[in-house]
Amino acid sequence: MSHDSPMTANIYLPALPTLVDEFHTTTEVINLTVTIYLVFQGASPLFWGPLSDNYGRRLMFTACLALLAVSCVGLALIPTSHYWPLFLLPFGVLLDVAAPHERGMFFGVGNVAPMLGPMIGPIIGGGLTDSLGWRPVSLFWFLCILSGIMAVIVFLFLPETLRMIVGNGSIAPPHMLKTPISVVGNSVKKTRQPADAKRQMHNPFRLFLQFDVLVLLLFNGIQFAVFYGVTASLSTIFEDHYPYLDDTTTGLCFLAIGGGMVCGTVTMGRIMDRDYRRVKEKMKRRAEEDGSVFDEGAFPFERARIRLVPYITVTYTASAVAYGWCIDKNVNLSAPLIFLFFVGMFSTSMMSSISTLLVDLLPGQGSSITACNNFVRCSLGAVMVSVIQLMFDAIGVGFTFLVLGSLCIVFGVPCFWVVMQMMPVYRRKRREHPL
Repeated sequence: MSHDSPMTANIYLPALPTLVDEFHTTTEVINLTVTIYLVFQGASPLFWGPLSDNYGRRLMFTACLALLAVSCVGLALIPTSHYWPLFLLPFGVLLDVAAPHERGMFFGVGNVAPMLGPMIGPIIGGGLTDSLGWRPVSLFWFLCILSGIMAVIVFLFLPETLRMIVGNGSIAPPHMLKTPISVVGNSVKKTRQPADAKRQMHNPFRLFLQFDVLVLLLFNGIQFAVFYGVTASLSTIFEDHYPYLDDTTTGLCFLAIGGGMVCGTVTMGRIMDRDYRRVKEKMKRRAEEDGSVFDEGAFPFERARIRLVPYITVTYTASAVAYGWCIDKNVNLSAPLIFLFFVGMFSTSMMSSISTLLVDLLPGQGSSITACNNFVRCSLGAVMVSVIQLMFDAIGVGFTFLVLGSLCIVFGVPCFWVVMQMMPVYRRKRREHPL
């Protein structure tokens, strides 16, 4: 289920050169469709996230999948006219919660399914575009059927998981949030749900007022923007520099970056869990030596989550720059594919670390902070997609990625220093004055 969202975004990318020909327009104009998509992808979780934190995951999942299916029907029926850019693909966001000591691996394994979207989405999209054309019978009908099937599966089988509603699973949810299977099957009796206290809707925008959180969001957003600049432009520049590739083989090239993303998220999950245990054991030993009590609330999550981020930032930047120059100099296709793998691996490792840290900093507000993270990333990604082709035309592919890589380093190093220095202060303030 979690692969639907990234597949929706990435199934479209191999068809971009075909769309330029189909609509007799320019790459810059076609890229605006991706920009519009990213804008709404970033904004919609600010609405859906707080709702899911208050009214449950199951209801929001079903609503988002149904809305996606209906949107794909509209897109599939669009004629080749000037109105086609007005239709958008909305979807929701879900973040499950795990204990801090297992959260790194949880995020790693949980992110494998979303990483499959960038791997298999472009392959499906390229194959459908080559065989059936970009229009109704291909991309959007496929997405409509897929999201419709997932909506039915969620409605029938997915139980409510929001702890505020079901606790640890021992509390029965309200009747409207039960699955039809559990109602018909009259499953094991559970504790009745206590009377609801008045639910307070969280305002995600207030999280932007936390300086350390804002710095992390901007840092993560810039890395994502560069990453999306790579993926969104891949089909166009590969067609220009390797003209023997068709839509299907271009889609296969996305396997390189998708495979790197899977490796990166799983590996970084294990590393974060190991670092968490190491830091916790060190703090416990120090507390025993001082004769004090170990304080879980003062745990320095930044040391357990982003210790490797400076090194990953450098390797990620080097991989992106090397990829750009390989394309610019028309070297053998294997070279840019190798660097695409490393771009996927290091970008996902870095973004997973920061995303996990953000959730650790604001317990109980997982969907809200994820919505803010998504908003910043997609907003900056939208800006990147809208200007990337202009940069290619002005200074070339190699210098474009050199500029973008320099931006990652120039902004990333100060951000890391600020976070490591200031986060203990802001963590203490949030403990004294909870949000």
